[in-house]
Amino acid sequence: MLADTYSSRGNRAYLRRRGIKAVIPIKKDQRANRLKHGRRGGGPPGFDAQWYKERNTAERCVNKLRGYRAVALRTDKRERIYQGTIDVASIRIWLRDPVA
Repeated sequence: MLADTYSSRGNRAYLRRRGIKAVIPIKKDQRANRLKHGRRGGGPPGFDAQWYKERNTAERCVNKLRGYRAVALRTDKRERIYQGTIDVASIRIWLRDPVA
């Protein structure tokens, strides 16, 4: 299981306790603050750039789908009808922008 959440020491500890790998890049200000404390600041948290890239691709896909009102608001009540709406939106995105 992967998690994408706010980058904080508490969130990372929570995920570690539950065996969830955090795919969270450290922010520049947090890095600077950690370095400011020297040895007491601790080491940098683990970060897998490849997982982040894949997560980012999935996130962009979801955001494109949510550009369609029927998908974002889930106006369809039945699951199979809603799945059809997602399929049609996906096809329209694919036809409009096949390389992205």
